[in-house]
Amino acid sequence: MKAVVTRVKSASVTIEGRVEGAIDQGYLILLGVGPEDGEAEADFLAEKIVNLRVFEDEQGKMNLNISQVGGKMLVISQFTLYADLKSRRPGFSHAAPPSLAEPLYQYFMEQLEKLGFPPQHGSFGADMQVESINDGPVTLLFDTEELRRKK
Repeated sequence: MKAVVTRVKSASVTIEGRVEGAIDQGYLILLGVGPEDGEAEADFLAEKIVNLRVFEDEQGKMNLNISQVGGKMLVISQFTLYADLKSRRPGFSHAAPPSLAEPLYQYFMEQLEKLGFPPQHGSFGADMQVESINDGPVTLLFDTEELRRKK
């Protein structure tokens, strides 16, 4: 799985002119699922994001996690994180097919909820307009394959 996690002051997702999800302070998470991913990757990634310490403490150091600042999460499915960019037109054969990706996207959100962060979210496969006011900016890229290799 790949995730782009951005610390935001606010974020929202609109589908067909209607706001489907919105948060104030927290994380905007763009989530991509690869063909080899499973529940273990979703569990690992959810735990890693929930415990990430990128919010500033009283000394201005990134030392607090999302729970400590009362933050929320907005999760958006993003198969383009697995784009093959060898040519000028991206290919998407490295992304998981929807039959695998959608259940894992849902499972990832369930894990966030179990960890105390019921996320706002978009709709898998929909044409979505995502707005955010980035905070910092702080934007981090997570790739479960790379993270596991480094263990």
